Amino acid sequence: MTVLNQQIAEVQFDLDLIKKYNLTGPRYTSYPTAVVFNDSYREKQHKENLKTYFDESKDKPLSLYFHIPFCDTLCFFCACNKIATKKRDKADTYLDYLEKEIEMQAALVPKQRVVEQMHFGGGTPTFLTHPQLKRLMAMIEKHFNLLHDDRRDYSIEIDPREAAPETIQLLVDLGFNRFSMGVQDVQEKVQKAVNRIQPIELTADAINMCRTNGAKSINVDLIYGLPHQTYESFKDTLTQVIALSPDRLSVFNYAHLPHLFMPQKRILEADLPSADEKLSILKMTIQDLTDAGYVYIGMDHFAKPDDELAIAQKNGSLQRNFQGYTTHAECDLLAMGVSSISLINDCFSQNNKNLDAYYQQIELGQIPIMKGYQLNQDDRIRKQIIQDLSCHFSLDKSKIENLFDVDFNDYFSTELYQLKSFEQDGLIKTDKDKIIVSAQGRLLIRNICMVFDYHLRSQTEQKFSKVI
Repeated sequence: MTVLNQQIAEVQFDLDLIKKYNLTGPRYTSYPTAVVFNDSYREKQHKENLKTYFDESKDKPLSLYFHIPFCDTLCFFCACNKIATKKRDKADTYLDYLEKEIEMQAALVPKQRVVEQMHFGGGTPTFLTHPQLKRLMAMIEKHFNLLHDDRRDYSIEIDPREAAPETIQLLVDLGFNRFSMGVQDVQEKVQKAVNRIQPIELTADAINMCRTNGAKSINVDLIYGLPHQTYESFKDTLTQVIALSPDRLSVFNYAHLPHLFMPQKRILEADLPSADEKLSILKMTIQDLTDAGYVYIGMDHFAKPDDELAIAQKNGSLQRNFQGYTTHAECDLLAMGVSSISLINDCFSQNNKNLDAYYQQIELGQIPIMKGYQLNQDDRIRKQIIQDLSCHFSLDKSKIENLFDVDFNDYFSTELYQLKSFEQDGLIKTDKDKIIVSAQGRLLIRNICMVFDYHLRSQTEQKFSKVI
């Protein structure tokens, strides 16, 4: 059996290759990426798409996303769409408008469509008080067909600083069975520099409470490249987090872009680890997590071998969407709340990012779409290729040819020529039927995907973070 006919199980850190290819590029939680969306796609196009599509697609499962933009405190590293406030009653006003959006969106969705997957993101969803959480779930239950058995995959991002045992118990009672929590770093000096004081004991208590209540999986987010981080300090952070045994970890590279994200101006650039130190931290992170038994899924994500993500990658069903890697990306995604993005029938629809504008559109009786994009056939082909490469580190040319009725080598002659340098550097291996990403290429999968990104040719690098 040749290496082209087997899945490469490991990931390898090659410093020279990483330095050579450490450019900026998309994370490919969507294709095309959000920078391609245009403001000629508005509520009218969104409604027409849903009406036309759902008339013929009544039984396909549904995924729901709800964006809760509020945070109690502002983390200086954050690049999310959020509003820092101590006033919990602001969420009451937000829920008033969100309820109206839910009513308008749900009116376009067949009642029998089962919600297999649901996610609350933010901001900080646990900013909501217990009555507010109950109210939101009642609103959703009223208008959508939620599951109440083990088929459901309902997740929420929680802040361990706000996740008291009774809060987690409430979330479980409301139907959530997957939990994700930001930790970023456990060192006090780092936490002070980014304005997120979170003792490891709070995180441990939250994980234990989730586990006690039968959570399907627990994810922990870490960030490398934050101020005052060193190789030794982050190794200690990893040791402490591994001891908590989360099912999944996301270890992100901090992208310092203060010209785009105002809070980052409070982080002193002189306090950030050097580029070489960051690469040393990354190499150590991969080694320590794989030594601890975690599987490298791809693009900053790790999971235990028995986790659904690892199993889906092994059996070829893993996919990728706005929440990262998922086992439910075949579901249509209907997203609600400020800045949220839906994907239905090969059409993206993004809500207004500005809260006041979001409110104003809803007051006018409009679904608050600000922009979107309808995929053409070329987009669909490239989307499938990028999905296959980013999720499975391989590409079957005949699969693409059969799905889209194209001659792969002819259609992608330019891209195949560009890939020759990747093959010469050992990032990929090719034969007449397949493209296989090597162990060295897995860390640089974004670069390989970028070759097939048609829209990237007209975009500037400043819109994206470094690939490593």
